[in-house]
Amino acid sequence: MITAFLPCRKGSQRIPDKNVKPFAGIEGGLLKIKLDQLLACSDIDSILVSSNDERVLDFANKVNDSRVIIDNRPDYLGSSSTTTDELIKYVPSIINEGHVLWTHVTSPFITETDYANILTSYFNKLDSGYDSLMTVLKLQGFIWDDKKPISYDRNDLKWPMTQNIKPLFEVDSGVFLSSVNNYKKLNDRIGLKPFLLEQPKIKSVDIDWPDDFIFAEELWKRKG
Repeated sequence: MITAFLPCRKGSQRIPDKNVKPFAGIEGGLLKIKLDQLLACSDIDSILVSSNDERVLDFANKVNDSRVIIDNRPDYLGSSSTTTDELIKYVPSIINEGHVLWTHVTSPFITETDYANILTSYFNKLDSGYDSLMTVLKLQGFIWDDKKPISYDRNDLKWPMTQNIKPLFEVDSGVFLSSVNNYKKLNDRIGLKPFLLEQPKIKSVDIDWPDDFIFAEELWKRKG
């Protein structure tokens, strides 16, 4: 049993109404795009839209597909102060079995084909000793903290060729895939040995800031 968990919190401070505001001329915006993608993936058994946003709940309620399930999330779990850890602890109370594919409307370039491939990779990796999966973006460049480089050693070479720098991986928030049992045992949306699935940069686009929204809209228009 594969349940896609789609959290949509009310009251985004950086991009007001970002879940449902028109996106690249599409009414219903990012929520419509993501629901269409998830519904087009036949490997997903149900899609749980969890929100305390009336506009999100109203839109999801109008989707004519029995796989879409509505969770009217309590407001205390949908405020700007709610932590991801608190929401993770909530998930097993509404998803009782199987595997949870946690994804976001803010990853519009992950398509139904990508979800199918991610699920295939996940089950293959379970057979290879991994216990979960999350999508990541490979970073292979000159990465510093506020004082010094953390991705390479300037005592060796001040400016090495980037292809020789050991890569780091940024969690892109596209997909977190794990069993409900891991949620219950670890209070986490990944297990103890997650497989890091690299994505192309366009798939890793995560709309978090106003500039991200504008950038993603332009990418969407250009993709044809």
